[in-house]
Amino acid sequence: MQHRDDNNERWVQHNFDALTMRGLSRTTKVLIAVGVACSILILLNMLELRNIREPGPAPQKLKATKAKQPKFVVYTKDGRTGHLKHVFNVMRRLGYEESTVEDNWDVLWSHPYPFTILPALKHLKPHQKVNHFPGSGFITNKANLATMDIPHVPKAFRLPKDRELLFDYVKRNPKKVFVQKSNHHRGIKISNVKELDLSANGTFVQEYVDRPLLVDGYKFDIGVYTILTSVDPLRVYIYGGDVLFRFCPEKYHPFDPKVVDKYVIGDDYLPTWKVPSLKKYFTDGGFSMKDSFDAYMREIGKEPEKVWKSVEAAIQEVYLQTELSIVNLLSQYKTKQTYFEMVRFDFVIDEDLNVFIMEANMSPNLSSQHFPPNSILYEQVLFNLLSLVGVGQQVHKESLIRTKEEMIMQVNSKQLGVYPEICGTRCDTCMAPECQICQGCLTEEMHRTLQAAYLEHVNRHECRRVFPPPMTQKEAAKHFVSDSYSPENQLMYRWFKGKCLLDKAWCE
Repeated sequence: MQHRDDNNERWVQHNFDALTMRGLSRTTKVLIAVGVACSILILLNMLELRNIREPGPAPQKLKATKAKQPKFVVYTKDGRTGHLKHVFNVMRRLGYEESTVEDNWDVLWSHPYPFTILPALKHLKPHQKVNHFPGSGFITNKANLATMDIPHVPKAFRLPKDRELLFDYVKRNPKKVFVQKSNHHRGIKISNVKELDLSANGTFVQEYVDRPLLVDGYKFDIGVYTILTSVDPLRVYIYGGDVLFRFCPEKYHPFDPKVVDKYVIGDDYLPTWKVPSLKKYFTDGGFSMKDSFDAYMREIGKEPEKVWKSVEAAIQEVYLQTELSIVNLLSQYKTKQTYFEMVRFDFVIDEDLNVFIMEANMSPNLSSQHFPPNSILYEQVLFNLLSLVGVGQQVHKESLIRTKEEMIMQVNSKQLGVYPEICGTRCDTCMAPECQICQGCLTEEMHRTLQAAYLEHVNRHECRRVFPPPMTQKEAAKHFVSDSYSPENQLMYRWFKGKCLLDKAWCE
Protein backbone atom coordinates (compact mmCIF):
# COMPACT_ATOMS: atom_id res chain seq x y z
CA MET A 1 0.00 0.00 0.00
CA GLN A 2 2.91 2.40 0.84
CA HIS A 3 4.45 1.75 -2.57
CA ARG A 4 1.20 2.68 -4.29
CA ASP A 5 0.91 5.97 -2.32
CA ASP A 6 4.49 6.98 -3.33
CA ASN A 7 3.70 6.41 -7.00
CA ASN A 8 0.53 8.48 -6.75
CA GLU A 9 2.42 11.32 -5.09
CA ARG A 10 5.06 11.39 -7.86
CA TRP A 11 2.30 11.34 -10.49
CA VAL A 12 0.61 14.36 -8.84
CA GLN A 13 3.91 16.24 -8.66
CA HIS A 14 4.58 15.59 -12.35
CA ASN A 15 1.18 16.88 -13.41
CA PHE A 16 1.43 19.80 -11.07
CA ASP A 17 4.71 20.82 -12.75
CA ALA A 18 3.12 20.50 -16.18
CA LEU A 19 0.19 22.68 -15.19
CA THR A 20 2.53 25.38 -13.78
CA MET A 21 3.93 25.87 -17.24
CA ARG A 22 0.46 26.88 -18.49
CA GLY A 23 0.23 30.00 -16.34
CA LEU A 24 -2.65 28.97 -14.08
CA SER A 25 -2.89 30.22 -10.54
CA ARG A 26 -1.31 28.05 -7.88
CA THR A 27 -4.63 27.35 -6.12
CA THR A 28 -6.31 26.23 -9.34
CA LYS A 29 -3.41 24.01 -10.22
CA VAL A 30 -3.54 22.31 -6.81
CA LEU A 31 -7.30 21.63 -7.05
CA ILE A 32 -7.02 20.17 -10.53
CA ALA A 33 -4.14 17.91 -9.51
CA VAL A 34 -5.99 16.64 -6.45
CA GLY A 35 -9.14 15.93 -8.52
CA VAL A 36 -7.22 13.93 -11.09
CA ALA A 37 -5.48 11.91 -8.37
CA CYS A 38 -8.80 11.09 -6.69
CA SER A 39 -10.29 9.94 -10.00
CA ILE A 40 -7.40 7.58 -10.61
CA LEU A 41 -7.66 6.15 -7.07
CA ILE A 42 -11.38 5.48 -7.61
CA LEU A 43 -10.66 3.68 -10.89
CA LEU A 44 -8.00 1.53 -9.24
CA ASN A 45 -10.36 0.57 -6.40
CA MET A 46 -13.09 -0.34 -8.87
CA LEU A 47 -10.69 -2.66 -10.70
CA GLU A 48 -9.75 -4.35 -7.42
CA LEU A 49 -13.40 -4.85 -6.48
CA ARG A 50 -14.08 -6.38 -9.87
CA ASN A 51 -11.23 -8.82 -9.35
CA ILE A 52 -12.58 -9.75 -5.94
CA ARG A 53 -16.11 -10.35 -7.29
CA GLU A 54 -15.02 -12.16 -10.45
CA PRO A 55 -16.08 -15.80 -9.94
CA GLY A 56 -13.48 -18.47 -10.23
CA PRO A 57 -13.95 -21.64 -12.27
CA ALA A 58 -17.49 -23.02 -11.86
CA PRO A 59 -17.59 -25.94 -9.39
CA GLN A 60 -18.14 -29.26 -11.14
CA LYS A 61 -21.73 -30.40 -10.76
CA LEU A 62 -22.36 -33.86 -9.33
CA LYS A 63 -23.81 -36.11 -11.97
CA ALA A 64 -27.33 -37.15 -10.99
CA THR A 65 -27.70 -40.93 -10.96
CA LYS A 66 -31.01 -42.74 -10.85
CA ALA A 67 -31.18 -45.40 -8.16
CA LYS A 68 -31.56 -48.88 -9.59
CA GLN A 69 -34.89 -50.53 -8.90
CA PRO A 70 -36.06 -54.14 -8.84
CA LYS A 71 -37.95 -55.03 -12.01
CA PHE A 72 -41.40 -56.45 -12.68
CA VAL A 73 -43.14 -57.73 -15.79
CA VAL A 74 -46.87 -57.87 -16.48
CA TYR A 75 -47.65 -60.46 -19.14
CA THR A 76 -50.85 -60.99 -21.14
CA LYS A 77 -51.46 -62.99 -24.30
CA ASP A 78 -52.70 -60.06 -26.37
CA GLY A 79 -50.44 -57.38 -24.86
CA ARG A 80 -53.37 -55.39 -23.43
CA THR A 81 -52.90 -54.62 -19.75
CA GLY A 82 -55.54 -51.97 -18.95
CA HIS A 83 -57.51 -54.44 -16.82
CA LEU A 84 -54.41 -54.87 -14.64
CA LYS A 85 -54.04 -51.19 -13.75
CA HIS A 86 -54.02 -51.92 -10.03
CA VAL A 87 -51.17 -54.41 -10.41
CA PHE A 88 -49.09 -51.65 -12.03
CA ASN A 89 -50.11 -49.17 -9.32
CA VAL A 90 -49.09 -51.40 -6.42
CA MET A 91 -45.85 -52.64 -7.99
CA ARG A 92 -44.70 -49.07 -8.75
CA ARG A 93 -45.56 -47.90 -5.25
CA LEU A 94 -43.46 -50.76 -3.89
CA GLY A 95 -40.49 -49.38 -5.84
CA TYR A 96 -40.46 -51.70 -8.85
CA GLU A 97 -39.59 -50.65 -12.39
CA GLU A 98 -41.51 -52.05 -15.36
CA SER A 99 -39.50 -54.37 -17.57
CA THR A 100 -39.91 -57.06 -20.26
CA VAL A 101 -39.96 -60.84 -20.24
CA GLU A 102 -36.60 -60.90 -22.02
CA ASP A 103 -34.93 -58.79 -19.33
CA ASN A 104 -33.47 -59.94 -15.99
CA TRP A 105 -36.70 -59.34 -14.04
CA ASP A 106 -37.49 -60.03 -10.40
CA VAL A 107 -41.29 -60.49 -10.48
CA LEU A 108 -43.51 -61.81 -13.28
CA TRP A 109 -47.24 -61.16 -13.00
CA SER A 110 -48.91 -63.22 -15.70
CA HIS A 111 -52.63 -63.01 -16.38
CA PRO A 112 -52.79 -66.36 -18.24
CA TYR A 113 -51.29 -69.60 -16.98
CA PRO A 114 -47.72 -68.95 -18.16
CA PHE A 115 -45.92 -72.31 -18.03
CA THR A 116 -47.13 -73.59 -21.39
CA ILE A 117 -46.35 -70.25 -23.04
CA LEU A 118 -42.99 -69.30 -21.48
CA PRO A 119 -40.78 -72.43 -21.30
CA ALA A 120 -37.94 -70.44 -19.70
CA LEU A 121 -39.93 -70.48 -16.44
CA LYS A 122 -38.59 -73.99 -15.82
CA HIS A 123 -35.16 -72.53 -15.17
CA LEU A 124 -35.74 -69.52 -12.94
CA LYS A 125 -33.19 -68.01 -10.60
CA PRO A 126 -33.92 -68.46 -6.86
CA HIS A 127 -34.73 -64.76 -6.32
CA GLN A 128 -37.30 -64.53 -9.15
CA LYS A 129 -41.00 -64.70 -8.31
CA VAL A 130 -43.94 -65.80 -10.49
CA ASN A 131 -47.59 -65.33 -9.55
CA HIS A 132 -48.68 -68.86 -10.52
CA PHE A 133 -47.77 -72.38 -9.47
CA PRO A 134 -47.16 -75.10 -12.05
CA GLY A 135 -50.19 -77.37 -11.79
CA SER A 136 -52.54 -74.76 -10.31
CA GLY A 137 -55.09 -75.85 -12.91
CA PHE A 138 -55.79 -78.89 -10.74
CA ILE A 139 -57.65 -76.40 -8.53
CA THR A 140 -58.87 -73.74 -10.94
CA ASN A 141 -60.11 -76.02 -13.72
CA LYS A 142 -63.86 -75.92 -13.17
CA ALA A 143 -64.48 -79.56 -14.03
CA ASN A 144 -61.63 -80.74 -11.78
CA LEU A 145 -62.91 -78.70 -8.86
CA ALA A 146 -66.57 -79.65 -9.37
CA THR A 147 -65.84 -83.37 -9.44
CA MET A 148 -63.77 -83.44 -6.24
CA ASP A 149 -65.41 -85.75 -3.78
CA ILE A 150 -65.48 -83.37 -0.82
CA PRO A 151 -68.46 -82.16 1.24
CA HIS A 152 -68.22 -78.48 0.30
CA VAL A 153 -68.51 -79.07 -3.47
CA PRO A 154 -71.98 -79.86 -4.91
CA LYS A 155 -72.15 -83.24 -6.65
CA ALA A 156 -71.05 -83.08 -10.29
CA PHE A 157 -70.66 -85.42 -13.28
CA ARG A 158 -68.42 -85.11 -16.34
CA LEU A 159 -70.15 -85.57 -19.67
CA PRO A 160 -70.46 -87.80 -21.49
CA LYS A 161 -68.17 -90.04 -19.38
CA ASP A 162 -70.28 -90.01 -16.18
CA ARG A 163 -73.70 -90.14 -17.80
CA GLU A 164 -74.67 -93.45 -16.20
CA LEU A 165 -73.54 -92.24 -12.77
CA LEU A 166 -75.71 -89.18 -13.27
CA PHE A 167 -78.78 -91.31 -14.11
CA ASP A 168 -78.21 -93.41 -11.01
CA TYR A 169 -77.93 -90.28 -8.83
CA VAL A 170 -81.15 -88.84 -10.29
CA LYS A 171 -83.03 -92.06 -9.51
CA ARG A 172 -82.01 -91.73 -5.88
CA ASN A 173 -82.69 -87.95 -5.81
CA PRO A 174 -85.60 -87.34 -8.22
CA LYS A 175 -86.25 -83.78 -7.06
CA LYS A 176 -82.75 -82.52 -7.78
CA VAL A 177 -82.15 -80.01 -10.55
CA PHE A 178 -78.82 -79.26 -12.22
CA VAL A 179 -76.81 -76.68 -14.07
CA GLN A 180 -74.64 -77.61 -17.04
CA LYS A 181 -71.26 -75.86 -17.16
CA SER A 182 -68.05 -75.71 -19.12
CA ASN A 183 -64.67 -74.23 -18.28
CA HIS A 184 -65.76 -71.06 -20.07
CA HIS A 185 -68.64 -70.64 -17.59
CA ARG A 186 -71.12 -69.20 -20.07
CA GLY A 187 -74.77 -69.96 -20.78
CA ILE A 188 -75.59 -71.48 -17.38
CA LYS A 189 -79.22 -72.20 -16.57
CA ILE A 190 -81.15 -74.58 -14.34
CA SER A 191 -82.46 -77.70 -16.07
CA ASN A 192 -83.82 -81.11 -15.25
CA VAL A 193 -82.02 -84.15 -16.61
CA LYS A 194 -84.29 -84.43 -19.68
CA GLU A 195 -83.28 -80.91 -20.81
CA LEU A 196 -79.52 -81.47 -20.48
CA ASP A 197 -77.24 -82.08 -23.46
CA LEU A 198 -75.70 -85.30 -22.18
CA SER A 199 -73.48 -85.76 -25.24
CA ALA A 200 -71.70 -82.39 -25.00
CA ASN A 201 -67.95 -82.98 -24.67
CA GLY A 202 -65.98 -80.82 -22.25
CA THR A 203 -68.97 -80.06 -20.06
CA PHE A 204 -70.13 -81.22 -16.67
CA VAL A 205 -73.43 -81.27 -14.84
CA GLN A 206 -73.56 -80.04 -11.25
CA GLU A 207 -76.29 -80.18 -8.66
CA TYR A 208 -77.94 -76.82 -8.07
CA VAL A 209 -77.82 -75.46 -4.50
CA ASP A 210 -81.46 -74.76 -3.76
CA ARG A 211 -82.80 -72.67 -0.88
CA PRO A 212 -79.96 -70.13 -1.12
CA LEU A 213 -79.56 -67.57 1.64
CA LEU A 214 -80.92 -64.22 0.43
CA VAL A 215 -80.26 -60.64 1.49
CA ASP A 216 -83.21 -58.33 0.78
CA GLY A 217 -84.46 -61.03 -1.60
CA TYR A 218 -81.24 -61.24 -3.66
CA LYS A 219 -79.08 -64.33 -4.12
CA PHE A 220 -75.34 -63.68 -3.81
CA ASP A 221 -71.92 -65.27 -3.85
CA ILE A 222 -68.83 -64.56 -1.76
CA GLY A 223 -65.36 -64.22 -3.29
CA VAL A 224 -62.53 -65.12 -0.89
CA TYR A 225 -58.99 -64.22 -1.99
CA THR A 226 -56.74 -67.18 -1.24
CA ILE A 227 -52.94 -67.28 -1.41
CA LEU A 228 -50.76 -70.35 -1.93
CA THR A 229 -47.15 -69.68 -0.89
CA SER A 230 -45.71 -73.20 -0.72
CA VAL A 231 -46.37 -76.85 -1.46
CA ASP A 232 -44.42 -79.70 0.08
CA PRO A 233 -44.81 -78.39 2.78
CA LEU A 234 -48.14 -76.72 2.19
CA ARG A 235 -48.85 -73.15 3.32
CA VAL A 236 -52.12 -71.43 2.44
CA TYR A 237 -53.51 -68.04 3.52
CA ILE A 238 -56.65 -66.03 2.90
CA TYR A 239 -56.90 -62.25 2.77
CA GLY A 240 -58.83 -61.41 5.93
CA GLY A 241 -59.30 -57.69 5.38
CA ASP A 242 -62.41 -58.12 3.23
CA VAL A 243 -64.19 -60.39 0.77
CA LEU A 244 -66.08 -59.65 -2.44
CA PHE A 245 -69.88 -59.85 -2.29
CA ARG A 246 -71.76 -59.99 -5.61
CA PHE A 247 -75.55 -60.04 -5.84
CA CYS A 248 -77.86 -61.15 -8.64
CA PRO A 249 -79.49 -58.16 -10.34
CA GLU A 250 -83.00 -59.67 -10.04
CA LYS A 251 -84.76 -60.76 -6.83
CA TYR A 252 -84.91 -64.52 -6.40
CA HIS A 253 -88.67 -64.76 -5.79
CA PRO A 254 -91.00 -65.38 -7.52
CA PHE A 255 -88.51 -67.90 -8.92
CA ASP A 256 -88.38 -68.56 -12.67
CA PRO A 257 -85.51 -70.72 -14.02
CA LYS A 258 -85.84 -68.99 -17.40
CA VAL A 259 -84.74 -65.67 -15.81
CA VAL A 260 -81.05 -66.40 -15.20
CA ASP A 261 -80.46 -62.99 -13.58
CA LYS A 262 -82.33 -64.36 -10.57
CA TYR A 263 -79.71 -67.02 -9.81
CA VAL A 264 -76.61 -66.52 -12.02
CA ILE A 265 -74.13 -63.79 -11.12
CA GLY A 266 -72.50 -62.17 -14.14
CA ASP A 267 -70.38 -59.14 -14.88
CA ASP A 268 -73.28 -56.74 -14.27
CA TYR A 269 -73.94 -57.91 -10.74
CA LEU A 270 -75.58 -55.83 -8.02
CA PRO A 271 -72.88 -54.41 -5.70
CA THR A 272 -73.05 -54.32 -1.92
CA TRP A 273 -73.70 -50.58 -1.74
CA LYS A 274 -76.98 -51.03 -3.65
CA VAL A 275 -78.40 -53.65 -1.27
CA PRO A 276 -80.41 -51.66 1.35
CA SER A 277 -79.71 -53.86 4.39
CA LEU A 278 -75.96 -53.72 3.71
CA LYS A 279 -75.75 -50.14 2.44
CA LYS A 280 -76.43 -48.75 5.92
CA TYR A 281 -73.30 -50.51 7.18
CA PHE A 282 -71.07 -50.32 4.09
CA THR A 283 -71.83 -46.79 2.87
CA ASP A 284 -73.31 -45.01 5.86
CA GLY A 285 -71.24 -46.74 8.54
CA GLY A 286 -68.01 -47.05 6.55
CA PHE A 287 -67.54 -50.80 7.17
CA SER A 288 -66.06 -53.44 4.87
CA MET A 289 -68.26 -55.80 2.84
CA LYS A 290 -67.49 -58.65 5.22
CA ASP A 291 -68.16 -56.60 8.37
CA SER A 292 -71.40 -55.29 6.82
CA PHE A 293 -72.55 -58.85 6.08
CA ASP A 294 -71.60 -60.03 9.59
CA ALA A 295 -73.55 -57.18 11.18
CA TYR A 296 -76.60 -57.97 9.02
CA MET A 297 -76.40 -61.67 9.92
CA ARG A 298 -76.40 -60.91 13.63
CA GLU A 299 -79.27 -58.50 13.06
CA ILE A 300 -81.41 -61.35 11.67
CA GLY A 301 -80.33 -63.76 14.42
CA LYS A 302 -77.71 -65.82 12.52
CA GLU A 303 -74.08 -66.37 13.48
CA PRO A 304 -71.68 -65.47 10.64
CA GLU A 305 -68.70 -67.20 12.26
CA LYS A 306 -70.16 -70.53 11.17
CA VAL A 307 -69.86 -69.37 7.57
CA TRP A 308 -66.22 -68.31 7.84
CA LYS A 309 -65.13 -71.48 9.63
CA SER A 310 -66.73 -73.52 6.87
CA VAL A 311 -65.05 -71.37 4.22
CA GLU A 312 -61.61 -72.06 5.73
CA ALA A 313 -62.35 -75.77 6.06
CA ALA A 314 -63.44 -75.95 2.42
CA ILE A 315 -60.26 -74.23 1.22
CA GLN A 316 -58.14 -76.60 3.32
CA GLU A 317 -59.86 -79.61 1.77
CA VAL A 318 -59.26 -78.42 -1.79
CA TYR A 319 -55.55 -77.76 -1.32
CA LEU A 320 -54.88 -80.94 0.63
CA GLN A 321 -56.59 -83.00 -2.06
CA THR A 322 -54.65 -81.38 -4.93
CA GLU A 323 -51.27 -80.87 -3.24
CA LEU A 324 -49.70 -84.12 -4.44
CA SER A 325 -50.66 -83.43 -8.07
CA ILE A 326 -49.04 -79.99 -7.89
CA VAL A 327 -45.94 -81.40 -6.18
CA ASN A 328 -45.50 -84.02 -8.91
CA LEU A 329 -45.67 -81.40 -11.66
CA LEU A 330 -43.47 -78.97 -9.72
CA SER A 331 -40.73 -81.61 -9.56
CA GLN A 332 -40.01 -80.88 -13.24
CA TYR A 333 -38.95 -77.34 -12.36
CA LYS A 334 -35.58 -76.12 -11.14
CA THR A 335 -36.84 -74.60 -7.90
CA LYS A 336 -40.09 -74.86 -5.94
CA GLN A 337 -39.45 -71.74 -3.81
CA THR A 338 -40.06 -69.13 -6.50
CA TYR A 339 -43.83 -69.42 -7.06
CA PHE A 340 -46.89 -67.99 -5.36
CA GLU A 341 -50.53 -67.85 -6.40
CA MET A 342 -53.62 -65.86 -5.54
CA VAL A 343 -57.00 -67.26 -6.59
CA ARG A 344 -60.51 -66.19 -5.68
CA PHE A 345 -62.78 -68.94 -4.39
CA ASP A 346 -66.46 -68.19 -5.00
CA PHE A 347 -68.93 -69.60 -2.46
CA VAL A 348 -72.70 -69.75 -2.13
CA ILE A 349 -74.56 -70.31 1.15
CA ASP A 350 -77.89 -71.97 1.76
CA GLU A 351 -80.50 -71.04 4.36
CA ASP A 352 -78.90 -73.37 6.92
CA LEU A 353 -75.54 -71.61 6.44
CA ASN A 354 -74.01 -74.58 4.64
CA VAL A 355 -71.16 -73.36 2.44
CA PHE A 356 -70.49 -74.59 -1.11
CA ILE A 357 -67.61 -73.85 -3.50
CA MET A 358 -68.76 -72.81 -6.96
CA GLU A 359 -65.39 -72.17 -8.59
CA ALA A 360 -61.81 -71.00 -8.09
CA ASN A 361 -60.61 -68.26 -10.42
CA MET A 362 -56.95 -68.51 -11.45
CA SER A 363 -56.68 -64.86 -12.47
CA PRO A 364 -59.60 -63.14 -10.73
CA ASN A 365 -60.88 -59.86 -12.04
CA LEU A 366 -58.85 -56.95 -10.65
CA SER A 367 -60.36 -54.23 -12.81
CA SER A 368 -62.43 -51.57 -11.05
CA GLN A 369 -63.57 -49.94 -14.28
CA HIS A 370 -67.11 -51.24 -13.85
CA PHE A 371 -67.27 -50.75 -10.06
CA PRO A 372 -64.77 -48.00 -9.02
CA PRO A 373 -65.30 -48.51 -5.23
CA ASN A 374 -63.73 -51.98 -5.62
CA SER A 375 -60.35 -50.38 -6.39
CA ILE A 376 -59.62 -50.13 -2.65
CA LEU A 377 -60.26 -53.85 -2.16
CA TYR A 378 -58.14 -54.89 -5.15
CA GLU A 379 -55.14 -52.78 -4.19
CA GLN A 380 -55.28 -53.89 -0.56
CA VAL A 381 -55.46 -57.53 -1.65
CA LEU A 382 -52.43 -57.02 -3.92
CA PHE A 383 -50.45 -55.14 -1.27
CA ASN A 384 -51.09 -57.80 1.37
CA LEU A 385 -50.33 -60.61 -1.08
CA LEU A 386 -47.03 -59.09 -2.23
CA SER A 387 -45.97 -58.31 1.34
CA LEU A 388 -46.73 -61.89 2.38
CA VAL A 389 -44.54 -63.44 -0.33
CA GLY A 390 -41.63 -61.02 0.08
CA VAL A 391 -42.18 -58.95 -3.05
CA GLY A 392 -43.26 -56.00 -0.92
CA GLN A 393 -39.85 -56.27 0.68
CA GLN A 394 -38.58 -54.69 3.87
CA VAL A 395 -34.97 -54.70 2.64
CA HIS A 396 -34.82 -52.45 -0.42
CA LYS A 397 -32.22 -52.85 -3.16
CA GLU A 398 -31.99 -53.21 -6.92
CA SER A 399 -33.29 -56.78 -7.05
CA LEU A 400 -34.84 -59.48 -4.86
CA ILE A 401 -31.47 -61.19 -4.42
CA ARG A 402 -30.74 -61.49 -0.70
CA THR A 403 -27.33 -61.98 0.87
CA LYS A 404 -26.83 -64.37 3.77
CA GLU A 405 -26.25 -61.37 6.06
CA GLU A 406 -29.52 -59.73 4.99
CA MET A 407 -31.45 -62.93 5.67
CA ILE A 408 -29.88 -63.31 9.12
CA MET A 409 -30.75 -59.68 9.86
CA GLN A 410 -34.43 -60.45 9.14
CA VAL A 411 -34.60 -63.92 10.70
CA ASN A 412 -31.83 -65.78 12.50
CA SER A 413 -31.63 -69.37 13.66
CA LYS A 414 -32.61 -68.54 17.24
CA GLN A 415 -35.93 -67.12 16.00
CA LEU A 416 -36.68 -70.45 14.33
CA GLY A 417 -36.19 -72.44 17.52
CA VAL A 418 -39.11 -74.38 19.06
CA TYR A 419 -39.62 -76.95 21.86
CA PRO A 420 -36.71 -75.82 24.08
CA GLU A 421 -37.53 -78.49 26.70
CA ILE A 422 -37.02 -81.14 24.00
CA CYS A 423 -34.43 -79.68 21.65
CA GLY A 424 -32.22 -78.52 24.50
CA THR A 425 -31.97 -81.83 26.32
CA ARG A 426 -33.44 -84.81 24.50
CA CYS A 427 -32.31 -84.69 20.89
CA ASP A 428 -28.98 -86.52 20.84
CA THR A 429 -30.35 -88.18 17.72
CA CYS A 430 -32.81 -86.72 15.24
CA MET A 431 -35.20 -89.67 15.11
CA ALA A 432 -38.09 -88.25 17.18
CA PRO A 433 -40.57 -86.16 15.12
CA GLU A 434 -40.11 -83.06 17.30
CA CYS A 435 -36.31 -83.34 17.04
CA GLN A 436 -36.43 -83.04 13.26
CA ILE A 437 -37.14 -79.30 13.58
CA CYS A 438 -34.48 -78.72 16.25
CA GLN A 439 -31.51 -76.60 15.12
CA GLY A 440 -29.01 -79.45 15.05
CA CYS A 441 -31.34 -81.65 13.00
CA LEU A 442 -32.57 -79.20 10.36
CA THR A 443 -31.60 -79.93 6.78
CA GLU A 444 -30.48 -76.95 4.71
CA GLU A 445 -33.71 -77.08 2.71
CA MET A 446 -35.89 -77.23 5.83
CA HIS A 447 -33.97 -74.31 7.30
CA ARG A 448 -34.83 -72.23 4.21
CA THR A 449 -38.44 -73.41 4.44
CA LEU A 450 -38.73 -72.26 8.06
CA GLN A 451 -37.10 -68.92 7.19
CA ALA A 452 -39.74 -68.38 4.49
CA ALA A 453 -42.57 -69.39 6.85
CA TYR A 454 -41.23 -67.04 9.53
CA LEU A 455 -41.05 -64.07 7.14
CA GLU A 456 -44.54 -64.81 5.82
CA HIS A 457 -45.90 -64.64 9.34
CA VAL A 458 -44.07 -61.39 10.09
CA ASN A 459 -45.16 -59.76 6.81
CA ARG A 460 -48.68 -61.17 6.57
CA HIS A 461 -50.53 -57.93 7.48
CA GLU A 462 -54.21 -58.91 7.16
CA CYS A 463 -53.61 -62.34 5.67
CA ARG A 464 -54.79 -65.24 7.80
CA ARG A 465 -53.18 -68.67 7.69
CA VAL A 466 -55.53 -71.46 6.64
CA PHE A 467 -52.98 -74.27 6.45
CA PRO A 468 -51.29 -75.32 8.64
CA PRO A 469 -54.57 -74.62 10.43
CA PRO A 470 -54.67 -71.89 13.06
CA MET A 471 -54.91 -73.09 16.65
CA THR A 472 -55.12 -71.90 20.22
CA GLN A 473 -52.33 -72.51 22.73
CA LYS A 474 -54.60 -75.03 24.43
CA GLU A 475 -55.05 -76.92 21.16
CA ALA A 476 -51.32 -76.72 20.42
CA ALA A 477 -50.53 -78.24 23.82
CA LYS A 478 -52.34 -81.45 22.85
CA HIS A 479 -49.49 -82.27 20.44
CA PHE A 480 -51.88 -83.72 17.90
CA VAL A 481 -50.81 -83.91 14.25
CA SER A 482 -53.07 -85.56 11.69
CA ASP A 483 -51.68 -88.79 10.24
CA SER A 484 -53.33 -87.84 6.95
CA TYR A 485 -50.78 -85.05 6.44
CA SER A 486 -47.66 -85.74 4.39
CA PRO A 487 -44.38 -85.96 6.35
CA GLU A 488 -43.43 -82.46 5.15
CA ASN A 489 -46.79 -81.05 6.25
CA GLN A 490 -46.47 -82.75 9.63
CA LEU A 491 -43.12 -81.03 10.20
CA MET A 492 -44.55 -77.68 9.14
CA TYR A 493 -47.53 -78.11 11.46
CA ARG A 494 -45.28 -79.12 14.39
CA TRP A 495 -43.17 -76.02 13.86
CA PHE A 496 -46.19 -73.69 13.93
CA LYS A 497 -47.43 -75.51 17.05
CA GLY A 498 -44.07 -74.98 18.71
CA LYS A 499 -44.10 -71.27 17.85
CA CYS A 500 -47.69 -71.03 19.14
CA LEU A 501 -46.70 -72.56 22.47
CA LEU A 502 -43.89 -70.02 22.84
CA ASP A 503 -45.96 -67.01 21.74
CA LYS A 504 -49.74 -66.95 21.22
CA ALA A 505 -49.30 -64.38 18.43
CA TRP A 506 -48.10 -67.32 16.32
CA CYS A 507 -51.23 -69.39 16.92
CA GLU A 508 -53.09 -67.80 14.01
